Amino acid sequence: MQHLKDTFKHKGKRKLLIEKLADMGIKDQRILEAFDVVPRHFFLDTAFEDQAYTNMAFQIGAGQTISHPFTVAFQTELLEVKKGDKILEIGTGSGFQTSILCELGAKVYSIERQSELLSSKHVIHHLNYNPKLFFGDGYKGNALNAPYDKILVTCGAPEIPQELLKQLKVNGVMVIPVGEGVEQKMLKITKQAETAFTKEEFGTFKFVPMLERTVKK
Repeated sequence: MQHLKDTFKHKGKRKLLIEKLADMGIKDQRILEAFDVVPRHFFLDTAFEDQAYTNMAFQIGAGQTISHPFTVAFQTELLEVKKGDKILEIGTGSGFQTSILCELGAKVYSIERQSELLSSKHVIHHLNYNPKLFFGDGYKGNALNAPYDKILVTCGAPEIPQELLKQLKVNGVMVIPVGEGVEQKMLKITKQAETAFTKEEFGTFKFVPMLERTVKK
């Protein structure tokens, strides 16, 4: 835990990152403030500490990455998080996105398929956030705690998982990168009625793939 120190240098770098995110088009002031509060370097290996506030993605183990800060901010903005929103996050990863959602006042339920990444728990708790973290299959979501106001998928899905659409409240929103190849289209899906959805597209991004469904033996 000794690396969890937040210095004036770190805070200065965060301010520069926030200015850059604003320049790149992030308008929601609450998201920019959350980026100021949550120290991104806590979620990276100390070897990368100096690069923590550059707009880069990093390997975090298990073949997964911590997303570009802009991607995290962009997905969060599309989600239109309101205080008290119940949000299902698919792909806890480093825990940075999870912490941003918590800082915005959401009740977060987060699923991670790679058990070794659940070590992010100690950083999240160190920051006094209390999301519910689960080990499991993102395609299946978490029906036990459904329905959700919002669903955020932080890995590239080959198609839209139908099970997740079922777990969304009517008028709820899901933000998900969809595509089979190395690039995905960022989709914002709004559930208008039990079986009626609208779909908007917001550019092309690169995510690590959503892991295949677990095979039942």
